This record gives sequence, C-alpha cells and structure tokens, in this order.
Amino acid sequence: MAQGIPVSGTAVIRTRERPVTGKPPGPPPATTYRVVVSNEPDVDVVVDVVIVGVGFAGIYALHKFRSLGLTTRVFEAAPEVGGTWYYNRYPGARCDVESVDYCYSFSDELQQQWSWSEKYATQAEILSYLNWVVDTLDLRAGITFNTRVTSAMFDDAAMVWTVNTDTGESISARFCVMATGPLSAALTPDFPGLSTFAGEVYHTAHWPTETVDFTGKRVAVIGTGSSGIQSIPIIADQAEKLVVFQRTPNYSVPAGNRALTDEDVAAYKAGYAERRRLSWRSGGGSPHIAHPKLTMEATAQERRDAFEKRWELGGVLFSKTFSDQMTDMDANDEARRFYEEKIRALIDDPDLAELLIPNDHPIGTKRICTDTNYFQTFNRPHVELVSVRRTPIVSIDATGITTSEAHFDVDAIVLATGFDAMTGALANIDIVGRGGHTLREDWADGPRTYLGLCVDDFPNLFLVSGPGAPAVLANMVLHAEAHVNWIADAITYLDSHGHTAIEATADAVEDWNAELNRRADASLFTKANSWYMGANVPGKPRVFMLFIGGFAAYLDICNEVANAGYKGFDFVKAP
Repeated sequence: MAQGIPVSGTAVIRTRERPVTGKPPGPPPATTYRVVVSNEPDVDVVVDVVIVGVGFAGIYALHKFRSLGLTTRVFEAAPEVGGTWYYNRYPGARCDVESVDYCYSFSDELQQQWSWSEKYATQAEILSYLNWVVDTLDLRAGITFNTRVTSAMFDDAAMVWTVNTDTGESISARFCVMATGPLSAALTPDFPGLSTFAGEVYHTAHWPTETVDFTGKRVAVIGTGSSGIQSIPIIADQAEKLVVFQRTPNYSVPAGNRALTDEDVAAYKAGYAERRRLSWRSGGGSPHIAHPKLTMEATAQERRDAFEKRWELGGVLFSKTFSDQMTDMDANDEARRFYEEKIRALIDDPDLAELLIPNDHPIGTKRICTDTNYFQTFNRPHVELVSVRRTPIVSIDATGITTSEAHFDVDAIVLATGFDAMTGALANIDIVGRGGHTLREDWADGPRTYLGLCVDDFPNLFLVSGPGAPAVLANMVLHAEAHVNWIADAITYLDSHGHTAIEATADAVEDWNAELNRRADASLFTKANSWYMGANVPGKPRVFMLFIGGFAAYLDICNEVANAGYKGFDFVKAP
C-alpha cells in the first residue's frame, strides 16, 4: 500500500516524531510507509489511519499513532478540539470525575506541568487543558477542522477504507478509528410548534460560544438530567422567572466542589504514580476503594458512617460506597434511604420533594448526577417545577409552552434533553463494510461488538469507547488511553506479522454480547429505563449497551485476548 500525501505533484514526507516524554517512539512497524510522488492534483490522500473526532480519544490517538511512525488524517466537525467539551458549554457545565483524574496519564510531564484549579473542572478549564495538550504535543497542524465525515466504505479487494467528508474530500486509509464519543449526538424532542417559538431557543449540547444572559427574562428549562441539573441553579440566579419541565427525576449528589490550594496541587502531583496505579486497577478508573464489608454485613452504624463519609466527599461514587450496591436490592435500598433523608432535608416543600426524588429505579442504575445547590434552587419563589408526567407538554407556540393543564409564557427555552448515547454519532455516518453491509443494518436490533472495539464484517475499523465496553461507566480519559493503546498494539502486531487486516469473528461478537447480557442481568442496571439502554430515544432498541464488571476486569479481558494472539479475530495476509 502506497502511503504519504501527494499534493499537486509534490511529495510530502512525514518524519517520525518523538512523544512529549522524550522517550524514543520505538521501532517502526514492519510495513513502513513509502513516499508517494504524483503529478495528478486530484489523487486521493492515502494514509495509515483516519481518526474521526478530536476529543480526549482523538487527540491521544493522533499522538500515539504518530509516535509509531504511522501517517494519519484527523477530521473534526467543530472549529476547535474538545469534542463534547467544545459543544457543551452551558452554564454550570462541569465534569463529574475529579479533575486530577480526568486528564491524560500517558505522560508524567503533562501531569506535572498542568495544575487544576478546582476539584471538579469546569468545561472552560477542560477545554483550555485540551488545547494546551494539543499545542504542547504540536498536534494542531495534523487536524482538519470544520469537516464532518459523512461516510466510510471498505473496499474488499484493496482492503482499504475510503472516508468521505462534507467538504468533498475523499481519503483512503488502512485503518479507520472512530473517536466520535458516546455523548455527542444531541437529541431534540419533536415538540409540536417548536419552530414557531418567537423567543430564544438553546440546547445544552450546542450552546453558543458567545455569552448568554437571562437577566430579567422568563426562562423554561426542559429536562432534568445532568446538564439540566448543572445549569438550572445558574440560570435561576439570572432569570426573572424559571419554569423547569421535568419528565423523570434523577438522583443527584452534591459535588462538594472547592478550589484546590497550592498544597492540594503539590500533594496530588507528588502522589500521581500511586493514584494512577489505583485508578487502572479500579472498577471505574478513579482511585476509589469501596467499604471492606458488604452492605448488610456492616452494622447499621457502620453503614451510616460509610454513607456519610462518601456523601461528604461528594460526587457520583456514592453508588459505589459498598461493592454490592448495584447487585443487591437490599443493599441498594439502604443507600436509597440515606439519600432520600439527605435530599428531603434540603427541600422546604414535602410535596415538591416527592416530585424531585426518584421512585422508579434503584439508585445508581441511571448515572448519578452531581450538583451545586440544585435541590435548594426549588425553594426560591421565582422557580417553578412542572411534572410533564402529570401534565405533558402538548405544544409550543410563539409565546411559550402549553401543557395539558396550562400555558407558560416564556422568553427563552433551554433544551436539556440529552443524547442518542453510544450509537448516535456512528449512526450519523454511513459506515459500509464487507459486501455493502452497513453498520446501521448490523445494529438495527441493538449494537453488537467484540470488546466494544470491533465489529464482524468491518475489518480494520476500530471504535473508541464504543458500545460493549465500560465506556461511560468508567473514567473516559483512561478508557480512551486504554483503547487507543490496544488499537496501536494491534496495528503493530499486524504489521510485524505481515497481515493486512484484522476482523472480529461473528462468534466472538455473539459470545461477547451474550457475556454483556449475562453481566447486566446479574445487576440492578436493567431495572431502569436509562439511556444506557437507549430508553430515551423513541424507537431505539432496548439493549443494555455497556460492560458491567469493572474497568480493571475489562482491561484484563482485553489484554488476555491480545496476549492469546488476538483470540476471536481473523487476519488477512498482505497479498
């Protein structure tokens, strides 16, 4: 396969680059690239790897593949890096994983040079961090922005992918890596009359770059998932009147956010080696250690003390206070009762508390949100909660929102209505594998993968944090690093053994899906109509899309597959 970039008759030679750590990048693959010289201006670019998306995963993939001497093209629909952290800039947007953990681990130089300012980083600080990494590693010139990939088609005869973009570019590549993110396809419900609304309409997943000021305005927020829960207190500080339309209440735990002192920063930097060791061997990619006893083995006082300690620490890990909270209903009930007691103490009106506290799913079976003064916001006189389960939204007109009981005049509508998670971004790309077989057809009854990384009939196509992996159940930064490293090792293995392609077998895919279902059925997760199961998307198959069992256990399985010569994969030799 000829590799290189011919541009208007000029050969462009790519040199191998050193990573930021200063360590040599290791030996080049056995099939090294050759310079292509062309006098034809319209010859397609031919590279080793096309990467789609430049959030955390795409950025690291570009750096990693370059360090191996692989030629790359990277496409990003946005005008900047960041992925979900570029688009989700709504008021109050923060990560729910501690900032010192939600950052790259592959370079200690990066870890030591960057200092986080808060326990939970804002969207703006995360975006600044990603831009700093890109510039520190000199990656920006390798990224094509404002360009959306529209299709990726596999050529059975040539054993290459052809990737097409909305700018008319067509690129051939040996490998295609989809770093499109599990939360990047925003959902906008089909409310009758939404297009006729005369005021401002915003979606939390497509927030404008310019400042939005709600001062003196009547604002409606539709949705009380994570983005709604984070933005509602901030919007309430500005708005003259705020009406929150809630379909489903969600469990949310106070974040306990605070500024990090110089002493905090020095301590976490000094302890990064151990912190990362614990994170890589943990259940979720953070250095959390559950209580040594099972919930009901602990005394009532031990349980309360453990829940209280975790509550004071704040954040989503409340659901992992005890290791059996997500598998044993009695254990889950103990956590739920403690939670309800805490939240009822924050809400003045008992009837309002009944609406805001979930009663339809075990705690933690939908992702627990983290907040700052969310529940207290509903004690404010200018904030109103409307349950659309009791009084559904019927229509929207020029002046506001009509439910089955009343009309609400508003000046602005904020749609905090979530995502077509895990599969939505991939479904928006026309991905065609062997024999014209499309990924949409393959996933018509729900996604099916091997390890969340590959799909049968789609050779040399890799998914980063795809369905069938822990994905959103783990620290997504470490998860992205793990997947990219696994893909890089697989490519090196192919090249060193003279193979052209790697493809998951149908049996491996079916067996993996059966394993996912077995694990899900042994947990409490399937008792919730969550976006983990696609329940928030009308018509989407109800399939639990994630690996349950822990981040470390999953990584062990992936390593076992690789160490066994990529068990469950077929190889095609180079001609």
